[in-house]
Order: sequence, then structure tokens, then C-alpha cells
Amino acid sequence: MAFTFFFRDTQTLELLAELALPYLKRSMYIRIWDAGCAMGPEPYSLAIILREQMSKFLFRNVRIFATDVDESNFGTIIARGAYPEVELKRIPPEIFAKYFEPDTEPGYWRLTEEIRRAVQFERHDLLSLKPVRNDFGLILCKNVLLHFTPAQRIAVIQMFHAALNDGGFFVTEQTQKLPPETESLFGAVTSAAQIFQKLN
Repeated sequence: MAFTFFFRDTQTLELLAELALPYLKRSMYIRIWDAGCAMGPEPYSLAIILREQMSKFLFRNVRIFATDVDESNFGTIIARGAYPEVELKRIPPEIFAKYFEPDTEPGYWRLTEEIRRAVQFERHDLLSLKPVRNDFGLILCKNVLLHFTPAQRIAVIQMFHAALNDGGFFVTEQTQKLPPETESLFGAVTSAAQIFQKLN
């Protein structure tokens, strides 16, 4: 399982929230897929950023499906939502104070129940080309596609397109450009990040 850290690429996540929230709020239920969630910091960071811009009532409708092919830590670190203090140093102090509390294990801090409840973890192999469901408003896939062959990359992106609702958003790594074969599926919504919107 790859390692990532909290609030990595914050600029993209905040820009994504700004651009996608008006669309996402149109639905009664806001469903997001974070494909390749590693140890969990990215989906949890996104949940915090969304919560900062949403009311408590509206945030209850957010469900982030966080998946990874390696499930070795799903029942321990990720499910508990508790991380060593050394891994949380990059979090802005005001955010840390608001969304983390001391864990029962010394040296660990746990995300608040409100944030943990918004994220659901499960094992998923992207190369199965079967989505976890088919009604997402937003799909993130970062640091994964670069490990695939060009043909696999195209097939996975096509799967993401099919799993998105009309007008849904797709986000990938800043250094990972869309293959030419998939460019007709999405329209770029900003030049500052790899954020795209599904074209019908």
C-alpha cells in the first residue's frame, strides 16, 4: 500500500471543492470515489475540505468510497481513522484542532466521528474494470494511473467516465495527462489542475 500524507496537493483539493460543489449540491446524496486511497489521508483530507464549505446538515449526505487494491491496513489504521502525530505535522493548526482528538493509543490522533463517518473503505482492483457503483458526482484517481500500461490507463478512464453521473467531475494527478483516446470524454474546467467534467 502506497503512503501519502494529509493535505497533499491541497491546492487541487480546494480548487476541486470550489469548482465541483455547486454541481454536487444539486444531488440529494453526494457520492465520491477516491480510487487508490493508500493509507487514507487523501479521502479524509477531502472530507475535511468539503466539511469546511458545507453545513453540518448537508455534509451528512456526503459519502466517499475510498478504495485500494491493498487492504492490509483497512481494519487497523484506516478504519480507526487514527494516525501517528508525526504524520499530521502538515495539517494547518486550526484544522487539526477542529477535526482531530487524542486517540486511546499514546502518540496517535483520531479524526472526529463526523469525518470518519463520511468515508467508507473497501478493497477494489481497478483493472477489474468494474466500478464500485455507477452514480458518482466526483471521482479522484491520483498516483495510480502512472503504474498502468497505456492500454490499461485508457480502459480505466473509460470505466470512470461510465461510472460518473452526467456532468460529473474527474480528477487525476497533476503530472498525469489524459490519453488522447479519452480526451473526447471530458472537458477541462481549469488550467491550474487536472480537473475534468464528463461530456455526454
